[in-house]
Amino acid sequence: MEVLVINGGQRLEGVVVVQGAKNAALPIMAATLLATGECRLQRVPRLQDVSVMAAVIRSLGMKVERRGDELLVAPESTVTPEVPAELMRQLRASNLVMGPLLGRWHYFRVPYPGGCAIGSRPMDLHIKGLMAMGAEVTEKLGYIEARTTGLRGTSFYLDFPSVGATENLMMAAALAEGVTTLYNAAREPEIVDLQNFLNAMGARIRGAGRDTIRIEGVKELKGCDYKIIPDRIEAGTFLAAAAATGGDVLVQDCQPEHLMAVLAKLGEMGARIIIKKEAIRIQGPGRPRAVDCKTLPYPGFPTDMQPQFMALMSVADGTSIMVESIFENRFKHASELRRLGADIKIEGRVAVINGVPGLSGSMVEASDLRAGAALVIAGLLAEGQTLVEGVHHLDRGYEQLEKRLGDLGADIQRLSKK
Repeated sequence: MEVLVINGGQRLEGVVVVQGAKNAALPIMAATLLATGECRLQRVPRLQDVSVMAAVIRSLGMKVERRGDELLVAPESTVTPEVPAELMRQLRASNLVMGPLLGRWHYFRVPYPGGCAIGSRPMDLHIKGLMAMGAEVTEKLGYIEARTTGLRGTSFYLDFPSVGATENLMMAAALAEGVTTLYNAAREPEIVDLQNFLNAMGARIRGAGRDTIRIEGVKELKGCDYKIIPDRIEAGTFLAAAAATGGDVLVQDCQPEHLMAVLAKLGEMGARIIIKKEAIRIQGPGRPRAVDCKTLPYPGFPTDMQPQFMALMSVADGTSIMVESIFENRFKHASELRRLGADIKIEGRVAVINGVPGLSGSMVEASDLRAGAALVIAGLLAEGQTLVEGVHHLDRGYEQLEKRLGDLGADIQRLSKK
């Protein structure tokens, strides 16, 4: 078992370059199943989730080869539209192969997916949308099975702007007969990136980034070259870490317009923000001010930044309120932050954080990806030594996190623990 050992109190300074977005790379990798030729994906991060998705599409009959930060993906043989259960259990986003498989191959049989235990993420919107396009879907013995003689365009209203359902239905509709219109669609930048990738292959999609997306089905999608957008959550995590340590950090190769809700809250907490074309410089306050925050679908404050901000709120001057409106079970990191001395009270989906003057190092365990990021930030600002267990969660979404923080001046290293 590996742990991160952090000796806190070091101010972060310097430059960090943001990697490609995990949450854009995964649906785009799934979308390569629609292509008749090779796709060359650039700026693909080296993450555990990316490796699992590569194994998923490889198991379906695709050739996947990594060259540096690029992935080459091409059809290698006849696609077998059934995903092994052991792969699906490792990654929630593995369900994104359903739309491409049904759209191009007219059939799939997949187990229910796994992923971080942060709350209920039901599949009903995915299934209802596919059925609206003419699929026959059955659920039994832990599997979802769907078949069609050919999907047809339809109008479909999403009860909630689910990112995964929006992506799955976009991909399914790309080769469907006629026009599909998705109402109340998710608006995340990763949705726009998927649209741009599909259009680069020959799809006819417009509206991503707004709440109505129109997909005009085409006969065929071809391979293409495509560069994935930078990871806004990784950028936000480095910004929060810099603010927590009173640091001065330039976050390069990011898209500031994707982070406006996060930047607004950091500014409210007292950080100085300088926005450049593709970079953000942050100068952290001596001690952050307390703020109130509520997670919302994009362009609201992202749920994937809630744990990192709770770490920052733990040492803020005053009382902060955090409302988690997306997932009902995403406060597990609060109990671990308390081990470091944080004063946090949880009532349902509301956390009340009374800021303390400082945290003290201790042993903590990450329960999921973003909880792990929060504990690392807490360890950076805590007095003494913090040991973070559950490092494998961090490897799902951050590439060489300890090295890049170390390059900014953090005293952090990864060790094997027997």
